[in-house]
Parts: sequence; C-alpha cells; structure tokens
Amino acid sequence: MEDFKEKLPIMIAVMIVIVLMIGAYYFLVVHKDQYYTQIDNTKMEEISGTDDMKYQYTLTAYNKNGKEKEVQFKTSRELREGAYLELDVMQMRGVVKWREVQADDLPDDVKIAMNVE
Repeated sequence: MEDFKEKLPIMIAVMIVIVLMIGAYYFLVVHKDQYYTQIDNTKMEEISGTDDMKYQYTLTAYNKNGKEKEVQFKTSRELREGAYLELDVMQMRGVVKWREVQADDLPDDVKIAMNVE
C-alpha cells in the first residue's frame, strides 16, 4: 500500500502530461475554424516557386460571429473576382482548405460584417 502511495504522484503527473499532449494535438493539428471571405484580385500577387501554387491572396476574413482576421493563402489559379469562400483555418498552419460558397450560405453575422444583402 505504501508503494502505491509513493507512485501515485508520478501516475497523476503522467496522466496530466498525456491529457495536455492530446489537447495540444487537437488544437494544433485537428481543430479547424471556419472563416469567410470575398475574393478581391487586387489583393493577389503572383509568386514564383517550385510548386504548383502560383498566386497568393491576403484577404480579410470573418468567422461565423463576424470577428475579423487577416488570412493569407496560396492557389494554383486566379480565383473568380467577387466569389465568396469558406476557409478552413488551423491555428499553426493557416488556411488549409477553401471552397466557394453562395452568398446565401454565409452566416448572418458574416453577411453583416461584409455588407452582403
């Protein structure tokens, strides 16, 4: 019984470290936030590189509550002017995926922030 009492603090510390590692993995690797933006090709620059990504956009985006954030992402082609995008944004990696959406698909707070009727 005394042996167990001596090992208990170590077991608790190990469990805490494991929980913290799982939490960090979730928020840094798995968890994605959705942001919404509208394409403005004046905010695009052509970049040179060895991969297929030839264009870089720097745009203002909004989360579902209308909170503003500047995002940067690369594409292989010039995107349609005025198109609305839903962006998957990860804490450490930035924009990891985007898809075009209709104005009707934007959350209400985003429509207000972007002045969409």
